Amino acid sequence: MTIEVRVPTLGESVTEATVATWFKKPGDAVAMDEMLCELETDKVTVEVPAPAAGVMGEIVAAEGETVGVDALLATITAGEGAAPAPAAAPAPAAEAASVADTGSVDVMVPTLGESVTEATVSTWFKQVGDAVAQDEMLCELETDKVSVEVPAPAAGVLAEIVAPEGTTVDASAKLAVISGSGAAAAPAAAPVAAAATTGKDIANAPSAEKAMAQAGLSADQVSGTGRDGRIMKEDVARAVATAAAPAPAPAPAAAPRAPVAAHDAAREERVKMTRLRQTIAKRLKDSQNTAAMLTTYNEVDMTEVMALRNQYKDQFEKKHGVRLGFMSFFTKACCHALKEVPEVNAEIDGTDIVYKNFVHMGVAAGTPTGLVVPVIRDADSMSFAAIEKAIAEKGKRARDGKLSMEEMQGGTFTISNGGVYGSLMSSPILNPPQSGILGMHKIQDRPMAINGQVVIRPMMYLALSYDHRIVDGKGAVTFLVRVKEALEDPRRLLMDL
Repeated sequence: MTIEVRVPTLGESVTEATVATWFKKPGDAVAMDEMLCELETDKVTVEVPAPAAGVMGEIVAAEGETVGVDALLATITAGEGAAPAPAAAPAPAAEAASVADTGSVDVMVPTLGESVTEATVSTWFKQVGDAVAQDEMLCELETDKVSVEVPAPAAGVLAEIVAPEGTTVDASAKLAVISGSGAAAAPAAAPVAAAATTGKDIANAPSAEKAMAQAGLSADQVSGTGRDGRIMKEDVARAVATAAAPAPAPAPAAAPRAPVAAHDAAREERVKMTRLRQTIAKRLKDSQNTAAMLTTYNEVDMTEVMALRNQYKDQFEKKHGVRLGFMSFFTKACCHALKEVPEVNAEIDGTDIVYKNFVHMGVAAGTPTGLVVPVIRDADSMSFAAIEKAIAEKGKRARDGKLSMEEMQGGTFTISNGGVYGSLMSSPILNPPQSGILGMHKIQDRPMAINGQVVIRPMMYLALSYDHRIVDGKGAVTFLVRVKEALEDPRRLLMDL
């Protein structure tokens, strides 16, 4: 039987790759999951494992060729030539049970998601010597984006914890060992013979060779990060950038902490920042350092939205099974405004402006571990009910730490509701690479002059922070005025005005 080897999913927005290196040639025996070749994209290097054991057949895409997602790379003739596992002599029943009892299973780091290469072990739920059931949660890992629970791959006894709490582990690390009663012995993986290579035997990626020739660099001037130290295209780009960049000024040393009295120090508590909190801090500071951020303000009279909500909220909940909140009104209003002022929904890529003909709305959500921004995709084509359901579902998953990385990627605009915490006015910080974020605030009764009369109205301050590099003041103000107009007369949303 012939098995096809195809290009795997390469990641968000990546549509093609270059075949960098083949580790096998036609006629070679391959084991299941053995690495066949390495693909190189403009972001990452991707290894392609064998989908089955057998014999390497035809190589369809040679080294240096550019291929798209799901393109055919090669074929494998399944079964033929594959080294069969030696047959074990039949064991007496008692002996077989003993083998099962003493077998061990490694607990490995699960898939962490695209672009995530390491995690920190935050909590072990079991101790060495504890009995565990299959799929029972053993520990929790913390990445810079989400928390990942690690289930037991088999029943047995937790024999060893390899990575204790606080340890940083990479994506292929071993966390623990399960053995003893009930643990199924893991089948021994067929060892993949690594070719003994020296510096001269390593084949660099074809695109890297071309890039080095264009840049006038030799291989000994570039540090390779590919398999066995081979040089990839991004390694050459990094070397060129390093050579061209002026020597950076020494970073100012962090200001030392002011002396603390011994009596006060005894009452302090020092807690290491979580990876999520460190990432939030870095991204927000990077946003301030990169974008030309400016904030414009307006206020909206919430009378009509509140009246409409009060009139229909019971019928809405009865029909759709979800409460009618204010977020669907704001999401709809922003989607309408973004169509008129598309630069607020765009992003900068080098010297290009990328306009998005869709709205993937980020909705900032506070969680016990920090702020996250789940994304509601194609919010501009969703109904009020669909938006409310998506916000409720993603908000719950965010608070439970169950959001996947994919659910927090690809947003084109963000709404942040500080009003739920009582904020009267604030300037939200951009969520890069987005160019706009709307800050909602507390609804407060205030005296307003309307038609020559002073009346009390429920008012909310709105704040739009935007990247002044591509959004001019006129566009920012127009966007905020359109949001205000849509909320003060919600019928405009139904008529697409």
